[in-house]
Amino acid sequence: MTGRRAGSALLTGGLLLTLLATGCGVRPSDVITGRSATTGPAAGVDIYLLSHGRLALVIRETKERSMVSPEKTLGMLAAGPDESERSQGLVSEVPAGLVPASPVKPNLDGSGVTVTMTGAVLPLTAAAADQIICTLADALAPTGQGDSFSPVTIAGPDGARPPRPCPIK
Repeated sequence: MTGRRAGSALLTGGLLLTLLATGCGVRPSDVITGRSATTGPAAGVDIYLLSHGRLALVIRETKERSMVSPEKTLGMLAAGPDESERSQGLVSEVPAGLVPASPVKPNLDGSGVTVTMTGAVLPLTAAAADQIICTLADALAPTGQGDSFSPVTIAGPDGARPPRPCPIK
């Protein structure tokens, strides 16, 4: 009897361990594929698009080997997602053609930066403003003009939005 009890306890323990190991709450998912690996020196700029309404960092490849200006980076954002990005479900709420009207300038009081855009900025959605702010913050970091915590003021012919840092930094 003792041998049977020990065997039964061992079997029960093994089943319990199996149940615990398989029931850890991790759900199976499909394979998640990425882009092909870059070859040679990486050349790209960070822009923020939207995936299911949330900011998503995208590294947009460029042919330029030197640093791309913040103004040109915002121009890439205003062009919207490319075909590959759209096929991944990425979208943008930044109106096409909304680009800087002049170079990005640090505020005189040291409270961040201001970007003056070519079109109206007050009707921008919060997501569109965040796309601009986060894209600009990443573009400015290597220049020393700002960092991801610096507040960005978006101005246009219709006024200016309150300064705001990138919400995901």
